[in-house]
Amino acid sequence: MQATHRAPTLIDVAIPGKGILRDVALVVGFSLLVAVFAQIVIRLPFTPVPITGQTLAVLLTGGALGAWRGAASLGLYAIWGSIGIPVFAPGAEAVEGELVHFIFPWAGTGDPVWSLASGGYIVGFIAAAYVVGRLSERGWDRGWYVTVAMLIANVLIYVPGLLWLGYKIGSFDNALVFGLYPFIAGDLIKLYIAAIALPGAWALVGRRRS
Repeated sequence: MQATHRAPTLIDVAIPGKGILRDVALVVGFSLLVAVFAQIVIRLPFTPVPITGQTLAVLLTGGALGAWRGAASLGLYAIWGSIGIPVFAPGAEAVEGELVHFIFPWAGTGDPVWSLASGGYIVGFIAAAYVVGRLSERGWDRGWYVTVAMLIANVLIYVPGLLWLGYKIGSFDNALVFGLYPFIAGDLIKLYIAAIALPGAWALVGRRRS
């Protein structure tokens, strides 16, 4: 059986190099990038799940790092928060009175994933980063079909996110109301940004190398 061709990822072309220490640094660095984006918050008064920049960072992480490093980065992000490091999106009480919270003052949450209403989305981030990364390794991040990869990734975020939210609040129907419908427009915008950013970054890298 012929092995599937693996294209170089964006980060491997933009920052050439090899070695386990480099991979660890990239995994840690991108997990912290997601933590920063998690502090970009728009609060909605009728749902415990905020609009954050996390999804955008997850899509970019998977696309830039590839499957395994992308998934490892989001897995590490989940671990950071679950051991008490405040990297998850701020809770409602932390940004009370703020419609929009932009990174500082840092107000992140550090609670176990399973204790959060939004914990299912954080688990979904790992699968989403892996799938975007795998498709990027097949060259999907260099053209219009990156949008398909992003759509698949969003589904992988929403499925565990909504199931867990439904369990936490006791109603799957309400989970759709609180955890899906208000966020469709925002996630489409973030998807569009990521779908432009990755091919755009490839164009810049190609111009720099030429």
